[in-house]
Amino acid sequence: MIITETGINGLLIIQPKVFTDSRGYFFESFNKNIFSNAGIEFNPVQDNESRSSKGVIRGLHYQLNPQAQAKLIRVIEGKIYDVAVDLRKGSATFGKWFGTELDSESKKQLMIPGGFAHGFSVLSDIAVIQYKCDNVYNPQLERGINLKDRELNIDWKLGDFSPIISEKDLKNPDFRSAEMNF
Repeated sequence: MIITETGINGLLIIQPKVFTDSRGYFFESFNKNIFSNAGIEFNPVQDNESRSSKGVIRGLHYQLNPQAQAKLIRVIEGKIYDVAVDLRKGSATFGKWFGTELDSESKKQLMIPGGFAHGFSVLSDIAVIQYKCDNVYNPQLERGINLKDRELNIDWKLGDFSPIISEKDLKNPDFRSAEMNF
């Protein structure tokens, strides 16, 4: 695996080594020893999967402490624009966001530490996303930030395509009003 820093502390690009031959491909999407040797402490306890169509934007989601979730994001089918926003108030990059394309061809993944909001837009006709979390989902600690927040000003890379956003996500507060305890 090649592990690359993004410029935001703890937020990493993970590029697994993919072995291909006439039968198809094989790769390790997660290896605890490799992560530990790279200084990444990540102990997943929950796997999630979502399927969405082109133009869907999901997010920006997070959980408050004590159950903040670190996430390892990968795309099984299709292509997404994946975004993480630093919510750690003591961080030099508080309020900054990072976005990258993830797709099923490259197998590139995004490692998001706890204390970040996460969201993605679907760039292909269909996208299936799988992610590992180091804490279980807790609806009482779930929070969100509005995807259209003017301060964050995230370009979801949809061009002229009309976004499809859930009512729940549209009701999330803006960045400055969102509850954070990181």
